[in-house]
Amino acid sequence: MGIISKLFGAESGPELAEWIAALGGTVTCRETFAARAAVYGPFGKISPRLIAALKERGVDRLYSHQSEAAQCAMEGRDVVAVTPTASGKTLCYNIPVADAVIADKNACALYIFPTKALAQDQLTELSELSAALGGPIKAFTYDGDTAKQARAKARGEANVVITNADMLNTGILPHHTRWARFFRNLRYIVVDELHTYRGIFGSHAANLFSRLERICAFYGAKAVFICCSATIANPGGHAEALTGRKVHVVSGNGAPSPRKEFMIYNPAVINKQSGLRRSSLFETARISSYAMSRGVSTIIFTRTRAGVELLLKYLRRELARRGLDPNLVTGYRGGYLPAERRAVELALREGRLLGVVSTNALELGVDIGSLDLVVLNGYPGSIASTWQQIGRAGRRGASSLAVMVASALPIDQFIASKPQWFLGSPTELARIDPLNPYIRVAHVKCASFELPFTEDETFGGEYPEEILEYLARHGVLHKSRRSERAAYHWQDASYPAAEFSMRSATSDTYAITDVSSGRQKVIGTIDRHSAPTQLFPGAVYFHGGEGYVARELDADGMRCLVEKAETGYYTEGESSVRISVNEEFASAGSFGWGEVTLAVTPNFFKKIKLSTHENIGTGEISLPEEEMETTACWIVLPSSSGGKAETEAANGLANLIRNVAPMFLMCDAGDIQVTTRPRAPVINRGAIFIADNIPGGVGLAEGVYELKGKLLRACLEAIRSCGCQDGCPACAGASGAFPGFKKKVGELIGEILEGAC
Repeated sequence: MGIISKLFGAESGPELAEWIAALGGTVTCRETFAARAAVYGPFGKISPRLIAALKERGVDRLYSHQSEAAQCAMEGRDVVAVTPTASGKTLCYNIPVADAVIADKNACALYIFPTKALAQDQLTELSELSAALGGPIKAFTYDGDTAKQARAKARGEANVVITNADMLNTGILPHHTRWARFFRNLRYIVVDELHTYRGIFGSHAANLFSRLERICAFYGAKAVFICCSATIANPGGHAEALTGRKVHVVSGNGAPSPRKEFMIYNPAVINKQSGLRRSSLFETARISSYAMSRGVSTIIFTRTRAGVELLLKYLRRELARRGLDPNLVTGYRGGYLPAERRAVELALREGRLLGVVSTNALELGVDIGSLDLVVLNGYPGSIASTWQQIGRAGRRGASSLAVMVASALPIDQFIASKPQWFLGSPTELARIDPLNPYIRVAHVKCASFELPFTEDETFGGEYPEEILEYLARHGVLHKSRRSERAAYHWQDASYPAAEFSMRSATSDTYAITDVSSGRQKVIGTIDRHSAPTQLFPGAVYFHGGEGYVARELDADGMRCLVEKAETGYYTEGESSVRISVNEEFASAGSFGWGEVTLAVTPNFFKKIKLSTHENIGTGEISLPEEEMETTACWIVLPSSSGGKAETEAANGLANLIRNVAPMFLMCDAGDIQVTTRPRAPVINRGAIFIADNIPGGVGLAEGVYELKGKLLRACLEAIRSCGCQDGCPACAGASGAFPGFKKKVGELIGEILEGAC
């Protein structure tokens, strides 16, 4: 019996749209994706012993992408396999690794995963494969949850070490001498979920892999990179930017795919004047609770930790009301203890749960068994993530259904009104900038700590001599010339790998400190440039499913003091921005791209009701200006733009860009800063700036510059497709600026496109 039959008593499912429409909203999209048969490839040169073990475990044939990726790796070629979720990418790397261990018991492999859940999942998979082979593979996880005794055993015995980028940065590379046996025998480096290594995290990872390769070279190892990724637009280029090597791209998916249905549901408008809609969170809960009450196994994705807790509370109440055990649904997110997360994963695999509410923590390839229904509370933020989440259902060959419930956010409303744009668009480009000066300096320091540099040595394909000289002048490194080449040796007392986070560009971070009980307890951190607009006095902060109110932002002590509080709302900080161009890297028509100084002054905040996203109040922020150097793309406005109407139209276009750009850049809205200047310094004309909201930039502004025509055409499409009369927050901003405001914004876009693209 398929899911449509389970829910509505008819496999064809005409009642489905009717039932959801009865909620009062609109089904703006309903697509059916037909089942696809498998395409197979040969076992090739794989050891007969391994082939027998695979067949014992039910793998009688390899999918074409598994066969191609494994053979490439075994031939010594770096490879990236890019196929959808649930396509069996694990065998792309487990096969060559197991084959190497069979041939040489000393052969080693390093597995790098973005989450601990994936590491645990892989440990189970490897253990079962090793048992089928007679036990040659000794696999260990090595992360923050690993006990001290187990760490020593991993260093001394492991064939396969499963870790994450953070532990590789702080716990393995700086102590490489204790891993000498492992690095001497390292054959493969596995990087799974490659698409997650983007933005700041990806820029750090590229430098981390340069450090890793440097240490491998020191021990005489030439390991092959095997990368796996969800579908993104630039898998080969992204893998090469991360690893610094040419890679073979395997993109043909040979795995079978069951029939899938996909719907977009837009909740009803409850206030026509303001455009306010019913809460997507509660509509998500209504759909999910109905499905679970009928025995449909369901996974619900939401973008925030607070959303997880609110949905979980509502769903348990509904299940209890219907006479079912409320504990049949649970939550899964960051902040849960490792043991709690493992218990949830096991319960899902064994079918002991009807549902789970998760952030994107379960978006990745953790084995959670077979689920029938996926409900997305809002657009996940990128096309790639959306397909990943949709793919979490129907993983064992059964048909499945996915429903995206649009939130009131502008990006959701754009997709709800233009579903064909979502369905027909390629996935986004993953962007990084390994040369970000803040990130590069941090990793050159770490690399110097690990091994001395010589003056003609490259790092990540570049000569770091300028950085090395700077560090030598400031006493961090000692420069010596005992041979023809100068060498730089670490001499500082610090431990550089502990001085920065892999998730922020600089080491300047505020410690978020809970003072509720009278004692001070650090519960998190936030980078210096984000703190003033996110943790100003009076800001609401969520951590571990609980709400806190910020009481003080201590710039001298780099602390933010918070207290537990139940508020029913969250806050959004607003700020005024000054921007000046320091250097232009490139220009084309009305567009430019270069280095800028961004000065941000927080000035007020909005209180947004959790349940409806209504603005229920405002307040002032009294904090000093923060400056940073970053990169920006700018659009020089037509010379006729100077009056009030033209200024308002420019602000409308800025609002559109702010809403639409994240769909092209694979980033969050907060990762970019969009602002208008009536007369920008250096340019001496009115301009709209789209800046990386990250010190040094990570390639987002460059991405806007490259995609300028496509981005503006999407903005034009967004404003034309919006159902509002003369502007609204989902398109050009609040209406009423002047009669014909919406039309004027469209004309401005057309003028820029006509003259520059």
